[in-house]
Amino acid sequence: MNYDFAHDIIAIRDILEMSQDDFAKAIGVEQATISRNEKEHTDPGNRVLESVYDYAFNRNVQLNRLKEMLFRENLAKGHKLLFHGAKDEITGDLRVDLGRANNDLGTGFYAGEGYEQAISFVSNYDKSSVYILDFNDSKLKSKKYSVDQEWMMTIAYYRGTLKEYKDHPLVKKLLEESRKCDYIIAPIADNRMFQIINSFIEGEITDEQCKHCLAATNLGSQYVFINEKAIKQVKLLERCYISNSEKEFYKKKRSEETKLGDDKVKLARRTYRGQGKYIDEILA
Repeated sequence: MNYDFAHDIIAIRDILEMSQDDFAKAIGVEQATISRNEKEHTDPGNRVLESVYDYAFNRNVQLNRLKEMLFRENLAKGHKLLFHGAKDEITGDLRVDLGRANNDLGTGFYAGEGYEQAISFVSNYDKSSVYILDFNDSKLKSKKYSVDQEWMMTIAYYRGTLKEYKDHPLVKKLLEESRKCDYIIAPIADNRMFQIINSFIEGEITDEQCKHCLAATNLGSQYVFINEKAIKQVKLLERCYISNSEKEFYKKKRSEETKLGDDKVKLARRTYRGQGKYIDEILA
């Protein structure tokens, strides 16, 4: 899927109230270049793409957030708007078998609930973009997790840190439950959160401490599509270009939020010390 570049240039010019000529001069190209792109008579090169979207973002035109708002307003009843942050372009049909087995909840196609959530995970990659998705969940079975012991241990299993307990009845049940559905809704566990979960698996903190530490670093929910029946009900709506300025903005924002989250984790460790059970008590 290509970017909707022609529509985007016109939208940006309308918001900034600029003529083709003025906009062309502002980004350092000929007026004819803008005209050809708006009429879709040519495919934009990387320099033109970056110039257009970077100029807009630096003038506080957050086009991708605006698209999110408009898509939400026009969402059909019973449908959900989701976002997928991609390190590179998605080619062909969406697939559930391309993800790594050691992702949060195993192999599947992952998507989040908001644009900011999606971009925060791919802003470090040169060719990254965010895809806007429409999901119709009718006639599908879901499994929903919250920040609790079941979720923590399921994440630990798929990330490979419960190997010594893989034959334990409770662990086997966790695995079975995670696949008795078409798609999963669960809190996101990034690498920082997984370090906290690992502290629980290593016996350093209790499940209660772990739960509250993880709640302090909440990143929102993710949807994981695990079979063909589910992924066929996900439709690509649009591919969003991420300029370098926008990437830097969200990298800085996430860094600031990480500092606040880390401080909350330290406080949660102290506040809930001694409460709950250690891993060897749970899997005795």
